[in-house]
Amino acid sequence: MHSPTDDTAPIRLVVVDDHALFRKGIGQLLSMYGDLHVVAEAASGAEGIEAVLTHQPDVALVDLHMKGLDGISVVRALKTAGSATRLVMLTVSDSSFDVMEALKAGASGYLLKDMEPDEFCLKLRQVAAGGTVLSAEVGSILAKPQPPSRESIDAGWASLTAREQETLELVSKGASNKIVARSLGIAESTVKVHVKHVLQKLNLRNRFEAAVWLRELRQEEGRPS
Repeated sequence: MHSPTDDTAPIRLVVVDDHALFRKGIGQLLSMYGDLHVVAEAASGAEGIEAVLTHQPDVALVDLHMKGLDGISVVRALKTAGSATRLVMLTVSDSSFDVMEALKAGASGYLLKDMEPDEFCLKLRQVAAGGTVLSAEVGSILAKPQPPSRESIDAGWASLTAREQETLELVSKGASNKIVARSLGIAESTVKVHVKHVLQKLNLRNRFEAAVWLRELRQEEGRPS
């Protein structure tokens, strides 16, 4: 993978999907953008794991439902193997169950296949920079089976310092640690500490869950007491 500090290097991608026409279409689409380059395609989950480990791309686009090894299994296998590639589910499924399973497995993004090309490419740049991404439609339907009470959400927010709250606001919008540091005028190492504390205080596992948690907070704020 290219260095995150090298802004001139193209973002290298692997596309894992069992539909050949879709793989070719993605390749042709991304070839129109000079900073996005598909280095390999894979027609199955097993081939996808091999391609990612061989080419070590910045981002891998993984279909959710494939014959044989499905996308979530691919993500788990790559995480277990220690891959540093950012893994993004690219699917037609807007099921909240599928979304949460993908995030638990370690995906850094969940995008729907009907996205507009420019928005899609923007999301790829964001995730390559270290952010977390999801389609707007997915964000609107995410809901936990047993959502926390308003009191527990308010208490969680109050437990954060002002700087941690600012960090959470930016992280929930998909900002990478580097962008958060630049926005707040602090060191990137300090941002990492803030993110760690936010996840610990709110009992969350990753940045994606933090983004969902903040959406729940905003929804609660808009409801009458």
